[in-house]
Amino acid sequence: MSATSLGTEPGTRPVAAPAPVRTRMPAGRWLRELGWRHLVGVVGVVYAAFPLVYLLSASLSERGTLTGSNDLFAEVSGANYTALSDTMFWTWAGNSLVIAVVTATGTVLMGAAAAYAFSRFRFTGRRAGLTALLIIQMFPQMLAFVAIFLLAISLGEVVPALGLNSRLALICVYLGGALGVNTFLMYGFFNTVPKELDEAAKLDGATHAQIYWTIILRLVAPILAVVALLSFISTFGEFIIARVMLQSESNWTIAVGLYGWVSSQLDANWGLFAAGAVISALPVLALFLFLQKYIVGGLTAGSVKG
Repeated sequence: MSATSLGTEPGTRPVAAPAPVRTRMPAGRWLRELGWRHLVGVVGVVYAAFPLVYLLSASLSERGTLTGSNDLFAEVSGANYTALSDTMFWTWAGNSLVIAVVTATGTVLMGAAAAYAFSRFRFTGRRAGLTALLIIQMFPQMLAFVAIFLLAISLGEVVPALGLNSRLALICVYLGGALGVNTFLMYGFFNTVPKELDEAAKLDGATHAQIYWTIILRLVAPILAVVALLSFISTFGEFIIARVMLQSESNWTIAVGLYGWVSSQLDANWGLFAAGAVISALPVLALFLFLQKYIVGGLTAGSVKG
C-alpha cells in the first residue's frame, strides 16, 4: 500500500489521529448513576463503625460507661485493660478458644466426610438425608435449648462428662447444631470437583481413603476454610446455649463472663466489659483477615453445581 493511499504525501510523516477529548460527566448525572452508591457505602460504614468506635472509647476511659453520654476519646487510659489481669477474663478467653477451635475442627472433619459421602456415593436414603439436612438447617439451634438442658441433666446422671457444666458437652451440642448447614454447604462444593479425578486415582490403585485425604480435601480447601471460619465465629461468641450449659464461673466462656459483669445495673462494670469485648474481637478479626482470600471462592463455587 502506498503512502498516498494513506492520505499523506511521499516523504512526509503520517499525521497522528487526535486523542479523544474526555468530557466531564455532569454532577447531576454522576450523582444519579454513581454518586448514590458512594453515599450509601459511606453511610453503611459509619453506621457499622460507630458502635465499635464508641466501645473502644469506653474501654480507654477509666470511668467508661455505655449508658451515659461520653465524649469520644476524651480520656485515654489503659486502666481497664490492666484490670483484666485481676479477673477471670483470661480463663474465659482460654475456654472460648478451646471450645471454638475444637468445634471448628470437628465440624470440618465430620462435615467434609458426610459431604463426600453424599457427593460421591449412591445409597439408600441419600435423597432423604439431603432433604433432612435442608430442613434441619432452617431451625435455629437455640430453639431447642430447653430440650438440651433437660437432656444434659439426664445424661449427666449416667455420664458426668456429658452433663451440665461440661465443656465437652457444650462442644457436642455445637457440633450437632453445625453439621446440618455446613454439610449441605460443603456438598455443593464437592460436586464441583470432577469425578474423573476419582476414577483416575482408582485406576492407579488408590483407595477411597487415599482419594479423600490426599486429593479431594486439597481441592476443596477454600470451603473447608470458610466452614472453619463460620464455625469458629458462631461458637466463640455464642451466649444462650453456653449460659444454659455452663454453671461454674471457671468454665464460663467470654460471652457468659462479660454478661456476668453487667448483669446487675447497680454494680455494672462497663469499663471492664468494653475492654474485654475489644480483646475478644481480636481472634475473630485475625482469623477473618487470614482466611479472607478463601471466603468469596468458598461461598460462591458451591452454587455453580449442586
